[in-house]
Amino acid sequence: MADLPMGAPSAASALYGVIGAAAVPIDLLAAFEKYEAAILANDLERLDAAFAPGPDTVRGDAAGLLVGRDAISAFRSARGGVATRVIERIEHRPMGVDAALLISVSRYVDGGTGLQTQLWERVDGQWLITAAHVTPRAQAFDKSVWRMVGDPLFQGAWEGPLAGLTVAVKDLFTIKGYRVGAGNPTYLEGQRAESTTAPAVSDLLRGGASLRGIARTDEFAYSVAGDNVHYGTPPNGALPGALPGGSSSGPATAVATGQADVGLATDTAGSVRVPASYQGLWGLRTTHGLVPRQGLLPLAQSFDTVGWLTRDGDTLRRIAEWCLSYDSSESTEKVFGESGDELPWCFIVPTEALASAEPATADAFTEMLAALATLDDAPLVEEVSLGDLDDYLQPFRTVQGAEAWRNNGEWVGANSEALGSAVAERFRVAADVTAEDESAARQLLAPLRERLRGVVRNAVLLLPTVPSPAPARTATGERIDALRAATLRMTTPAAVGGLPAISVPLLTVDSALGRAPVGVSLISREGTDLALVRLAQRFAAALDAAKSASTSPTAVIEGDLA
Repeated sequence: MADLPMGAPSAASALYGVIGAAAVPIDLLAAFEKYEAAILANDLERLDAAFAPGPDTVRGDAAGLLVGRDAISAFRSARGGVATRVIERIEHRPMGVDAALLISVSRYVDGGTGLQTQLWERVDGQWLITAAHVTPRAQAFDKSVWRMVGDPLFQGAWEGPLAGLTVAVKDLFTIKGYRVGAGNPTYLEGQRAESTTAPAVSDLLRGGASLRGIARTDEFAYSVAGDNVHYGTPPNGALPGALPGGSSSGPATAVATGQADVGLATDTAGSVRVPASYQGLWGLRTTHGLVPRQGLLPLAQSFDTVGWLTRDGDTLRRIAEWCLSYDSSESTEKVFGESGDELPWCFIVPTEALASAEPATADAFTEMLAALATLDDAPLVEEVSLGDLDDYLQPFRTVQGAEAWRNNGEWVGANSEALGSAVAERFRVAADVTAEDESAARQLLAPLRERLRGVVRNAVLLLPTVPSPAPARTATGERIDALRAATLRMTTPAAVGGLPAISVPLLTVDSALGRAPVGVSLISREGTDLALVRLAQRFAAALDAAKSASTSPTAVIEGDLA
């Protein structure tokens, strides 16, 4: 296509042979053609120039709505270009002297068609896009979310308490007949098909759930961001343009976008809870060792734990009731643990965790507590000091690194160029951990573990799951490094204690990308996993009741009279 100045008329336009193009004003057609050329070249500067500046410009697609040119620009910089295509048809509808609607059909060279709907307005004599919606060509599946997917990929028992549920399995669990990929194509290529299925997978299938597919993970589960340099970053189902959270990014996105009902995942330092918070999901990290880990590719066995992600508390409760019972698996050593008893309606807020949260998150959390305090059956809430959170994080990282290198160091050493730079750097640091370093770190963790278990003996820890909403996919450098460290400070204590922790989507916080979810975590004593899910449901219901009371007509009238 000709490289025309934006808005310049040209009778030589390559689009004049396109159906409907002759009805488009010459200068508008030139602007549209310029935009198409920029799309195909992935020319970010010219694409920015095609959209009207300011906070009112909007762009939408199947992943969600972006508001403001800055948000749209950030999305494009992380997306990459589009496949080669040609414009097949244009429909023009004038909306006024200086406004027009263009709807165009794109045909891709490698097959398929897409649809673009754009509102163009003349601003200072130049045609610019002020609103756009894109319908991409149909895809079999999103390769950033799934490694393999079916409808279903594997049918479980036709009857059972989980009948009708579909499961996205993190690409760390063995499934008979399939390979484990661990988020890295070179690793996947070297694996053989598995001869057995991990108990955590077969438990779900035996309960009636079906396997929707094998979902992406950050490389070797050694991240909490959710990005993957090999397969792309899964979309955030709650906040378009944001990171999905990792390392269970694929299962989380599959659940958040409605492609699966349950995500079977792992949590070492927050890999269930972080994506749950970022994408507005319920996420349970189970008591360490309660759910069998056979058939799970380990990162760090001292902390690796199986967990589940769902869109609602009832589904999570169904999963926990089945998977933690004798009926589900002969290898499960406990029936509910202590979960037959209710946990106390009493909460402890760690002061250091609240201090680690960003101001908007801390304010939303404080407002939540204030709302709960208005209820007749308000829970008892106290603050407690857990000590410097870095005292938990640093020895945790040392032990995690030592185990990660023992598990994967031989492969990493032989395939270092096959790793993304961030994960490669973590393995480089892990390789330097000495036996003395590991031993000293374990000695530091032992009293911290006992301290945590003492704190939750008669109460439940309550804290924001993460410091802030999900960052933009384009976030890099010191900002993202600082956020990662702050996140791990808040998620690591549960891992150190081997305790069950659940993230519930209870907060909404302003972010650069719009209103965004932030989870609230409840952490209880070991073995109380099902009771913790029930308590989280009670907590969420109480918060809904408090909000309803504060916005009821009676409450408004009383407030006005006061």
